[in-house]
Amino acid sequence: MKKVTNIKLLNRYFVKYNVENIFDKEIIKYAEIDFYEKGELILEAESELKYYYLLVDGKIKISYLFENGKSMFLKFYKDFKTIGDLELLKNIPIRCNAQAIEDTYLIAIPSDILREKYINNVNFLHHLVNSLSEKLDVTINNTSYNYIYPLINRLASYLIERITDENCVFLNLSFKEIAQLLGTTYRHLSRTFKELESKSIIRCDDKITHILDEDKLRELCKNTYIQDI
Repeated sequence: MKKVTNIKLLNRYFVKYNVENIFDKEIIKYAEIDFYEKGELILEAESELKYYYLLVDGKIKISYLFENGKSMFLKFYKDFKTIGDLELLKNIPIRCNAQAIEDTYLIAIPSDILREKYINNVNFLHHLVNSLSEKLDVTINNTSYNYIYPLINRLASYLIERITDENCVFLNLSFKEIAQLLGTTYRHLSRTFKELESKSIIRCDDKITHILDEDKLRELCKNTYIQDI
């Protein structure tokens, strides 16, 4: 991790994401920019939350760590997402691992400052409620959907959710990341893509999936799949 001393960059992110509207104009005095290279751990489960993070550039993977050392993938974050809501609000140890899966920039604000000066700030509390509600909704939907339906239904829903006007889907995630999101393995996902191709429902072309028969693909959907990030 590297701390980036660049007030112009910090101001640019503040303006781009209206950060002052979440807190107030004084918050910039306490904020800094942290840079994490691809593969670096940002937050480690069971450790203390020292900073509340605002993800402003890059992509992060969130995983829940079990007592036996195994972990379960939960979600990906990109664009403007916050990290540490629950831990900040309840003042508990970090619940999940957060890892940068590409070079990532975050606005870091000391947790102590937020608890001391902003815990009763109406705008900040609204922000926390909205953030936690969104994350809970996504987690419940994705987890239950992955548990109930076969992969071909989950994949069909994932593709339908992302169809463009050109009747295709641009895969912004890797096959490995999509497999984690859909609760399966890389091989099973690859076989399911090929199954849809063999039925002339889709045609895969590297990072572009062409939808050949949208009606059949929609018949396989059981529900719309919540956003991956």
